[in-house]
Amino acid sequence: MRLVSTQEFSANQEKYFDMAVSEQVFVQRDDYMFVVSRANEPNRKHKKPDAKLHNAITMDEVRDRLHSHITKKTGK
Repeated sequence: MRLVSTQEFSANQEKYFDMAVSEQVFVQRDDYMFVVSRANEPNRKHKKPDAKLHNAITMDEVRDRLHSHITKKTGK
């Protein structure tokens, strides 16, 4: 398991995407934590929905939020 900040993840995305093939990678931003994982992993066991499911966001929302956050921090 690897825990990285959004800044570290942004600077080394390829490294962490490659790492996510063999281990869990968590990206933390303030009080939020995101998991980087392979979507097409055949034997992956998914958790059953629970009461916290209403807090879930889509990968598109993750991408948009990260992009917005990076833009604010870097001005690019």
